[in-house]
Amino acid sequence: MLIDSHCHIDGPQFDNDRDDVVRRARDAGVAAMLNVGTGDPHSDDFRRAVAVAEKYENVWASVGVHPHDAKLYDDLAEEHLIDLAENKKVIAWGEIGLDYYYDHSPRDVQREVFRRQIDVAKTLGLSVIIHSRDANDDTVQILTEAFSGITESSELNSRNGVGIMHCFAGTPEMAEKLMEVGFYISFAGNVTFKKADDLREAARVVPLERLLVETDCPYLTPVPHRGTRNEPAMVVHTAQFLAEFYGVSFERLAEQTTRNFYDLFRVQPATDQTAETEGARS
Repeated sequence: MLIDSHCHIDGPQFDNDRDDVVRRARDAGVAAMLNVGTGDPHSDDFRRAVAVAEKYENVWASVGVHPHDAKLYDDLAEEHLIDLAENKKVIAWGEIGLDYYYDHSPRDVQREVFRRQIDVAKTLGLSVIIHSRDANDDTVQILTEAFSGITESSELNSRNGVGIMHCFAGTPEMAEKLMEVGFYISFAGNVTFKKADDLREAARVVPLERLLVETDCPYLTPVPHRGTRNEPAMVVHTAQFLAEFYGVSFERLAEQTTRNFYDLFRVQPATDQTAETEGARS
């Protein structure tokens, strides 16, 4: 069984067939999914993300303001997200971080909001899910300052591990520095792309014990389905590619990445019976 450690199935792209998407994932061997909320923190965007997790037994959720929307983060937004984080299906804070490629929010605001949200996550004992694009140095600096020397029994309240560098697109050196402070490294479908040699070089330094796989759907559809809408069932293709890349069996990679997910978030594994029950209910 596999885990899709980062998806966005609450989005409008899935409004017409969300039940089928969850069922196809289960049928493909995807035991569970982490649905990552994004959007305007003053709207119902994050409530919708949590509602999807509440509907399906094998879906969890996260809340946290994406760097694109950092300019919208304020006290009211923070209070709203903290309230949502009390839901038992919310197991992480994110995706948060820096995006210097689009710069939809000013960079100084992105950095300030990034640090502020890390502090909230640490207070709540939630792992963080990190987004970083064209911001390697600042991302590493902020995360190193925030998490160096932290033990699971102190600031993280023994509830969760540190977090995930999602959809990794950095250098081998960045991956190594983030793993040193406790992060797992997650790869999406773009690692399968023909011209992703730099990304695969980074993957070489990530041991299986620190590896996760994701879709980031509906984006970054892996080969051989590139060009179509991505969905959690397609994480199988990314996992198969990485298993061959690492020279291990698909079963070995699936087992380890699934174990990594449960070790990080300390949630009870989803079961086939649970998924079947929810599928019949939806």
